[in-house]
Amino acid sequence: MATAGKVIKCKAAVAWEPNKPLVIEEIEVAPPQANEVRIKIVATAVCHSDLYHLFEEMPEDGFPAVLGHEAAGIVESVGPGVTEFQPGDKVIPLFISQCKECRFCKSPKTNQCEKGWGVENHDVMALQESRFTCKGRKVLQFAGTSTFSEYTVVNMIAVAKIDPAAPLDKVCLLGCGICTGFGAAVNTAKVEPGSTCAVFGLGAVGLAAVMGCKSAGAKRIIAVDVNPDKFEKAKVFGATDFVNPKDHNKPISQVLAEMTNGGVDYSLECVGNVAVMRSALESCVKGWGVSVLVGWTDMHDFAARPIQLISGRTWKGSLFGGFKGKDGVPEMVKAYLEKKVKLDEFITHTMTLDQVNDAIDLMKHGKCVRTVLSVCSH
Repeated sequence: MATAGKVIKCKAAVAWEPNKPLVIEEIEVAPPQANEVRIKIVATAVCHSDLYHLFEEMPEDGFPAVLGHEAAGIVESVGPGVTEFQPGDKVIPLFISQCKECRFCKSPKTNQCEKGWGVENHDVMALQESRFTCKGRKVLQFAGTSTFSEYTVVNMIAVAKIDPAAPLDKVCLLGCGICTGFGAAVNTAKVEPGSTCAVFGLGAVGLAAVMGCKSAGAKRIIAVDVNPDKFEKAKVFGATDFVNPKDHNKPISQVLAEMTNGGVDYSLECVGNVAVMRSALESCVKGWGVSVLVGWTDMHDFAARPIQLISGRTWKGSLFGGFKGKDGVPEMVKAYLEKKVKLDEFITHTMTLDQVNDAIDLMKHGKCVRTVLSVCSH
């Protein structure tokens, strides 16, 4: 492309400081360095982890930054040493990289990677190393991706090449939320056919977990949320029962135990709230119940009584649904194209990058499942 090797001036939503609206600015995006790929972002969605950085964690050294990490785009140019990608390839940037060389990448047990952005600094999601500048200041990269921008530069180990037939304004959701929830059920919990599951929290991740439980053959899927408006949507993805904890004057774990003869086989916590994590564990049946933490948070300790685990329950966590990024994302894109996975049904709103603050407000107030922002035309 004509822009290869040059600095690109483009539009981006910059978070100058925590707890403040993002500002649409003209930024400079430097050319990709060795082993890097510059991507033209076509579509990006707003995920709760963007809000977590902006409104909850608010690290002092995490601003100014370009947020956004759930996106799809087209390779504009590649840096020296990149052979896997060519300009024009359709891609999804990955917040969880896959170098294919480290001990984690070589193990089938995990999707962690020793070379990812989060290895040393999982507590600060904005990287100091960045190809962005704005008004003479360095702007940090969020989660190694930064997709609230017309162009971004990503390390080649954190990019997945996808089927050229894939609609980017739909498959962008596979960059985070949908893989996270679906994989937590299928890969991490390893839900079995005929089992009973409970999913706590019916945002995009929770609904994807419901979809994963159904795909794995669960016969009963109990959707738990304090917002009953979400239950109709959950039905679309396969939920069979609905429980609003506010309708009961006893602990939710007791309600579920009474519904399921002692507890569910699998529970998935898709909120990121330590109290809900405990409820999800306690909702599992003793002997073999498995509870998975899916909601992202690192603010508080969690707690439970040891007897919960001694009596045979398993408590585990899942990052990006256990999918190895470069392997798993193209597979999920294929599954969508073959109509084995739903994506369109998650999208409740579509906007442009200029409306990013409206999209954030919708999510903050629980008024959307996923809002997809169109960034560049292609």
